[in-house]
Amino acid sequence: MRAIGYSTSLPISHANALEDFDLPDPVPGLRDLLVEVKAVSVNPVDVKVRAGVRPENGPKVLGYDASGIVRRVGRDVTLFEPGQDVYYAGAIDRPGTNSALHVVDERIVGRKPKTLTYADAAALPLTTITAWELLFDRFAIAQGGGSGETLLVIGGAGGVGSILIQLARALTKLTVVATASRGDSRAWVAAMGAHHVVDHHGDMPAQMTALGARPRYVAGLSGTERHFPAIAEMLAPQGKFGLVDDPDPKAIDVMLLKHKAISLHWEFMFTRSLFGTPDMIEQHRLLTRVADLVEQGSIRTTANHDAGGFTVENLREAHRLQESGRAVGKTTLTL
Repeated sequence: MRAIGYSTSLPISHANALEDFDLPDPVPGLRDLLVEVKAVSVNPVDVKVRAGVRPENGPKVLGYDASGIVRRVGRDVTLFEPGQDVYYAGAIDRPGTNSALHVVDERIVGRKPKTLTYADAAALPLTTITAWELLFDRFAIAQGGGSGETLLVIGGAGGVGSILIQLARALTKLTVVATASRGDSRAWVAAMGAHHVVDHHGDMPAQMTALGARPRYVAGLSGTERHFPAIAEMLAPQGKFGLVDDPDPKAIDVMLLKHKAISLHWEFMFTRSLFGTPDMIEQHRLLTRVADLVEQGSIRTTANHDAGGFTVENLREAHRLQESGRAVGKTTLTL
């Protein structure tokens, strides 16, 4: 089968940063689906892995989002049948989705929303799982709850922020404030449903005070090192801070959280599949629920840039855009 990956960690400007490979067709395990991949999208984890993980035993295939058609199923599969359309984020310890065929555990797969194209569906899984787990598992906000409370989403125009805003608006009563600094990104987070938009390059505590909002929940999706003192200042006593980026531990002073009894929560959506946790199937359930919400018109795709067909050149451009820090929404490619 055809796949795109890398043999050596190189800057994306290098001609061999990404390459075409012809690899053996994968074979599904007992609980696996063999999926004919129709579309993929690009996430920050793609560029982080490419830059920092050395391939072993042959080329490393990236890609952590896909939509496509189930072609075969493992012996113990009960949730899907051949011919069904699915969407999912793969596992970080297995080959990626940037390939013609891909195997994935059925417990982390959802049915593709019928109202979306393959590309628009491929934009959603990884960021949806991240946002859902952050909102409902880490912050423990009850669906339908949050009345009178504020959620601040730092980095609201990225992939996670785009769907987190929508989930909070659709499934809770939280007031949602998102940060964005450029005209296009401010317009995007407003379109996603943010009640208010503030500039993370400005004085965020002052802007929040001007809104009369003191957040009980802050989602740190980017720039945690830079924003940490402001986050500690803004958060309400006994509030919750959740982060998904990778700050230098030496650059953040967690003691700033002590006097307010603020709790800190890491969200890593690969944890369930990486450790085979007993509740892995929750990712199947939440993706299926979101498919329902999409079909009802409560959630929209976060796809915002069509990178074109599945070629090395187009995938390289998608990585370059992700690395620029200026990506708004998600970038997709179609096989």
